This record gives sequence, C-alpha cells and structure tokens, in this order.
Amino acid sequence: MKSHEVASALALLVGVVAGQKSAYEQCGGIGYSGATNCVSGYTCTSWNPYYYQCYPGTSTPAPSTTSTTTRVTTTPTSTTKATSSSTTKPSTTKVTSSTTSKSSSSTKTSTTSVPSSAAFAKTNGLLFNIDGVTKYWPGTNCYWCGFLTSNGDVDAVFADMAAAGLKIVRVWGFNDVNTLPSSSSTTVWYQYLSASGSQINTGTNGLQRLDYVVSSAQAHGLKLIINFVNNWSDYGGMNAYVNAFGGSTLTWYTNTAAQSQYRAYIKAVVSRYSTSTAVFAWELANEPRCSGCDTSVIYNWAASTSQYIKSLDSNHMVTLGDEGFGPLTGGDGSYPYQTSAGGYVWQDNLNITTLDFATFHLYPDSWGQPYDWGNLWVSTHGAACAAANKPCLFEEYGGNNNCTIENPWQKTALSTKGIAADLFWQFGDTLPSCNCQTSQDGNTVFYKQGNWDCMVTDHVAAINSAYP
Repeated sequence: MKSHEVASALALLVGVVAGQKSAYEQCGGIGYSGATNCVSGYTCTSWNPYYYQCYPGTSTPAPSTTSTTTRVTTTPTSTTKATSSSTTKPSTTKVTSSTTSKSSSSTKTSTTSVPSSAAFAKTNGLLFNIDGVTKYWPGTNCYWCGFLTSNGDVDAVFADMAAAGLKIVRVWGFNDVNTLPSSSSTTVWYQYLSASGSQINTGTNGLQRLDYVVSSAQAHGLKLIINFVNNWSDYGGMNAYVNAFGGSTLTWYTNTAAQSQYRAYIKAVVSRYSTSTAVFAWELANEPRCSGCDTSVIYNWAASTSQYIKSLDSNHMVTLGDEGFGPLTGGDGSYPYQTSAGGYVWQDNLNITTLDFATFHLYPDSWGQPYDWGNLWVSTHGAACAAANKPCLFEEYGGNNNCTIENPWQKTALSTKGIAADLFWQFGDTLPSCNCQTSQDGNTVFYKQGNWDCMVTDHVAAINSAYP
C-alpha cells in the first residue's frame, strides 16, 4: 500500500481522536511540531532524539520540541561551542581532521528510552533473529533512499517493500562532498570534507533526510543496514577523503587524518540511532578494496573500526560490506578467489570478533565469470561461514536483470547452510511526487513490473515455505 493508504487504514482501525496520533505514527522528536498524544493503548515512545513513535505500552512521554538547529564547531584544541544559527540554513558539525566532535554542556540533549535487547536484530547461530523470529530473510538494496527529498516518496517506497515481504534494506549512510553547496541549495549532502575543517550536515538537506528514512523504516517494520563510506567515487566515497587529506584510496585505510574524520562521521551517525530498532546493522564500507596492499591493511582497519563502533553502540550488529574476495576452501582459483582481487582474504576476516556476520557480493559480468559459476561462489562462502559459526549475508547480486540467471543463485543461497539472508541489487519504484521511476542501472527490479514476480514474489514465497 502507498503511504496515504497506510495512514487511512490505521485511522480506521484505531478510531483516531482529533489531536491524537495513530498507532506507530511519529509523535515527537527534534524538529517535530505536531501532536504528541497517542490513541488509547499507545504511548509516545522515544527511539532517538529525532524520532518519537506511538508504540504499544508505556514509557516516558515525548517532550515538546522546536525546530531549531545548532552549528557545533570543534577547534584544534578539542573545545566545542554551540551557537544559534538560522533554521533556514543547514545545521553542520565542523570538525578538524585530527579531532572528534564532542557536545558541550550547553548543547541540548534528549533522554531516550532504550528498548530491551530482544528488540534489536541479532544473530542466532547461522541465522538472523528479527522481531523475535529466527529464519532466513529476504531483502534488497536502496542506496538512493536516503537522498530522496520527499517524505511521501520514502513512505511509498518502504510501504511497497513491506507489502512485498522484504525485510532487510541496505541504504547509503554517506554522501560526501568537497565543495559546499550554496546556502539556498536543496541538494542533499551529509558531510563536507576539507583539511581546513570538515563539516557534518545535520540540517534538513543533511542527516535529517536519513532521520526520516530510519523513522519510516521503523513505521513499516523494515530493518536497515547503514553504510559509512564508499570504495567508489559515487557520492564522494574514499576519493572525497583523498581530495581533502591526500594520499590515495589505497592509503586511505592508514591515513591518520582521513581515519580521524571517518570516525568522527561514524560517531555522528551512530549516536543518532543507537537506540533505534529499525537499524539492522552498521556497515564499515561499500566494497572496500586495497588491491596490491598487504592483506593485513584491511584486516587491521576492519578490526579496529568495528571495535570502535561497538564501543559507541552495543545494541546493533556490525559488518564489513566486502565482496568476498580471496582464497577460499572449495573455490576454483579463478580471479575472485585470488587475493589480488580485493587485497584481502575474506575467510581471514571471519575471525574478527567485532564483526557479527560476513558479507559477499556476486557480479559475474564484472568479474569475467560465467553465470553458472555463481552457484559455486554462493556455496563456498556459505560453507566457510558455517565452519566459522558466523552467518553470511548474500548482500548484493546482479546478472543482466535476468531471472534465469539469478533465480538459481537465490535457490542455492536458500538451501546453503551458513547463508542467512539475501539482498538483490536493486529495488526500483515509481515515486509519487513526480510519477517518475528511480534509477535503472541494468539490474533494477521494479515493483510489480517486468521480472518482479520471478525475482521477488516467488523467492519470498519459497523462503516462507522453507521457514513457515
């Protein structure tokens, strides 16, 4: 159902009283100015400072909030000062490459109610437990969801995903720039990178867009994988850090200034959603590679970064986001099974205790492999995860947008011990704000169009049959 249909259905079900919010609707949070009372049986519950929701039961009521923004500046001496700024300008956190932003005592904070540990997604043996249910889960990728400027578009897309039976959604939690957009620009950007002082945009065209994605996911029962940086130059990525702090994408992993800012950004994002049950997991990077590097480079970076995230947030899982390259028992020695492909040994990364599950991707066209080879790729990764007693997420896959190519991979994944979920690349939809379609990159599966039934409907049905 579309968002307006969901709202209408809820209104009919609960008999909304004027001035009250329906079940699971937003009822408070920074920047929110609507009603804070919920219908009978529901209480306005804080999931994070930016999102309060009418949730069954009782909790601390949401305080009234105002739509003010602050600009927080961190100086080289690590002092932080909050000053008022116009609400028409993006709110930014300015940090230097060698320091991490801290909130001063004058910065207003909100008390949040932390859900019980059972409410957060977690591993259970070789599978994932979501909302108390342990099974194999279907999902998709929606890198562009956080860049939509219409709340209605986000709601419509997530309503369609939920109606289809999809559960895990992977989104980009980064959008880096090296040139600041004009103050009047509506362009969405999350972080400005500069050696003279980087800025994290917490304004309406910044992380508040991601705030809405998290809140809408919560309302629609979806779980998000939120990624912190891109190996590729799309939406800034590691190359934007290189432009600001020097070096190369190969030295990014050990560049002190780049890593300091990267961690400052991680802290800014994680702190916003550390109590949100809509977050499935934090992800270090999209397809990190360090070809030609010693394999210890990515291993050490992944170990230290995941440990840092765990120190900030003990509620959520953490994963790497890699493609699965390197030598692997049962492999055929082809290019993807070689260390040179990514500069790491995927199987070694399974030993990092602060990574809760492993990821791998599959694109035979890009890797010069036949489509049938994909079944070996899936099964060998599953076997390695089973041996390590750590779940595998089949996180991305695509093959010329063809069901006869990709359906066998889905069936192999579902029947392979060690594989806990799969996320096809990528979900497509028609946005109500413009009546236009989202990105078509050759692998997009559009909602209820073309190969939707054979790629999504039939696969979800097969999963439900295997896990009734």
